[in-house]
Amino acid sequence: MLELQNVVKQYGKNVAAVDDITLRLDTGVVGLIGHNGAGKTTLMQMIATLTRPTSGRIVFDGVDIHARPDSMRARLGYLPQDFGVYPNLSALEFMQYFAALKGVRDPARITRLLELVNLHEQARRPASTFSGGMLRRLGIAQALLNDPAILVVDEPTAGLDPEERLRFRNLLAELGQSKLVIISTHIVSDVESIADRLAILRSGRLVACDTPEAILRRARGHVWSATVDHADYARLRPGMHILHAQRQGEHMLLRIAHPSAPCGDARLVEPSLEEALMAQKYAVQEAA
Repeated sequence: MLELQNVVKQYGKNVAAVDDITLRLDTGVVGLIGHNGAGKTTLMQMIATLTRPTSGRIVFDGVDIHARPDSMRARLGYLPQDFGVYPNLSALEFMQYFAALKGVRDPARITRLLELVNLHEQARRPASTFSGGMLRRLGIAQALLNDPAILVVDEPTAGLDPEERLRFRNLLAELGQSKLVIISTHIVSDVESIADRLAILRSGRLVACDTPEAILRRARGHVWSATVDHADYARLRPGMHILHAQRQGEHMLLRIAHPSAPCGDARLVEPSLEEALMAQKYAVQEAA
């Protein structure tokens, strides 16, 4: 089990990139959701022992990972957002190089991992010829070389086409059956179908950690659909949390987060997960 205990990462006197986060995570896929600058990457770098908390502790299986970082690194797989490769190396040579760095001496494991990420037929191609999706899959393969108990993946589908995104999500879902997989993203669709839990960060603070089903359940009764003319839209917009607005001829089709009917012909609708997260964001803002 991975435990974060009142973790703070502060830069300077007044900037807390991560602000007093307490969290317990076990096997499965956890989506770390938040806008750019919410603290996701900083938190993942601390879990990966690349930077230390200003205060608080991160504990894995009872061991403080910053007091004994080597014990964590031996059981960790990490794919950063900016994953670089040596362009003149083939995928096979790249994997052999990282296997040597990690002390993995089983050539058959390299073959199995390249098959797992569907790169075995391109194993001898230079990495410089790979697409963005192929490079991300190669990154996952190197992260799995030491058979880690925790896999940390930062913004895994950035720049990928829809087919590669689907393949990548399916791979992470499969890995989450036996490992703790932490996926950082600001794109809700990356995790809505595979995450067991969603941890939501806002301005460095953890505002919620729950199952997608529970988040959707709380949003029901708070998301509305309405069709209004442009004059009513101009009137509603300043005081309403409009999730989506689409022009339809002389009217606007709106999706609105609000605790009660925002206008006369509004009707309740089933929220998407993204809408549920936005509705929760506005509820938190109003409570504050």
